[in-house]
Amino acid sequence: MTRVKKGVNALKNRRNTLRKVKGYRFGRSTKERQANEAIFHAGTYSFAHRKDKKGDFRRLWQVRMNALLKELGLSHSKFIPMLKKANIALDRKILADLAQNNPETFKKILESVR
Repeated sequence: MTRVKKGVNALKNRRNTLRKVKGYRFGRSTKERQANEAIFHAGTYSFAHRKDKKGDFRRLWQVRMNALLKELGLSHSKFIPMLKKANIALDRKILADLAQNNPETFKKILESVR
């Protein structure tokens, strides 16, 4: 069997790894083993935080809605069940956008629910 030297491939892998960790601090930006470790951790964090982001936005939408609802003498926890009872299928994202950008429309929805 012929001999295969892997110098070119090893260099290519190392270069690609170090490109990914450009801007990291200390040895993680220059040393291959530490760079691989940093890439692995970054991947797990990014996966977990993509999941967290959904909850963060849901919380933000609730706060935005509640800000307008408090002015109108209601709370978010009372408003959502009223929506469900009235069979209005608007999600929190849309409702929060309405509360922030079109308060008149949001007030109309609130009146239809009451």
